[in-house]
Amino acid sequence: MDITPFIFIAAFCFGAIVGSFLNVVILRLPSEGESIAFPASHCTSCMTGLHWYENIPILSFLVLRGKCKHCNEKISMQYPVVELCMALLSLALVQRFGLSITTGGYFLFCAALLVIIWIDIHHQIIPDTISLPGIIIGLLFSTVCPELHWKDSLIGVLAGGGVLYVIALLYFLWRKADGMGGGDIKLLAMIGAFLGWQSLPFVILASSVSGSIVGLLAMIKQKKGGQTRIAFGPFLSLAALAYLFFQEKISLLYDLYLNVAFPV
Repeated sequence: MDITPFIFIAAFCFGAIVGSFLNVVILRLPSEGESIAFPASHCTSCMTGLHWYENIPILSFLVLRGKCKHCNEKISMQYPVVELCMALLSLALVQRFGLSITTGGYFLFCAALLVIIWIDIHHQIIPDTISLPGIIIGLLFSTVCPELHWKDSLIGVLAGGGVLYVIALLYFLWRKADGMGGGDIKLLAMIGAFLGWQSLPFVILASSVSGSIVGLLAMIKQKKGGQTRIAFGPFLSLAALAYLFFQEKISLLYDLYLNVAFPV
């Protein structure tokens, strides 16, 4: 079907609204015993409940100039950034897959990755309440998604979790310390479930390279040497998003590399 401007606008707005909810999840999920549903949205500084017009995704932040109307405290830039990111991801999914079950499944996938990125940055944890159900949902999604075969999804789960587990085990045996959390292992299994085992070489390579570069910069800045710790989940998540939207170009570059490196 043709994607009309109205559908694009609706996709953007829907993504922004979901992004607003994701901000609540990011804020409350790591806090033990806190509900993501209650209480209603409120200022985290003065705890005053927000009116509906103070809670419009992206727009309210701009109108309020990034400050709470009641206590004048600054509102974190995270809120409009998450809302805008989810809106743009929603738009990109509709552009790529149209209005389809594929778009719906990958919308959930993108939302989960966005939450994981921010929670891992703030707390250096990847909640099992996202990754474990994500694995199951990814496997179920593969049975109805025309872009993904269920066998590729199942192998992706086993290989994704297995590869990082082996790496983590070898690192522990070598350094006698944990170098990778179990959350990263479950996250890669979830990525394998949604994208298939074919995505794993790129996701592992791209996340390792980008993570190493950022890690070296962090070591230089923090001056902690080998004690420097960075969250790896965001790099896995961003690599997965890159593969989702640029799979054909990545495959083309890979084939080009093989032709140059190993000419027939």
